[in-house]
Amino acid sequence: MNPSLSNAIWFKSSYSSAQMDCVEVAFLREGFVGVRDSKNRTGPALVFTPGEWDSFTAHIASGELDRPQP
Repeated sequence: MNPSLSNAIWFKSSYSSAQMDCVEVAFLREGFVGVRDSKNRTGPALVFTPGEWDSFTAHIASGELDRPQP
């Protein structure tokens, strides 16, 4: 798995602050999804397969990945 990131169109959540303290996402060819640090746009990016991304977002939506409250 090595999809090209050269023509990726990156975006961040509308819930993000203007301070760039967040991640950016790009939907790539063949369903792959790229994720990078908005503070380091030339740095490395994670790339998820369609199944991995669907699983990740489903777990977020269900609350399974919420940080435990002290």
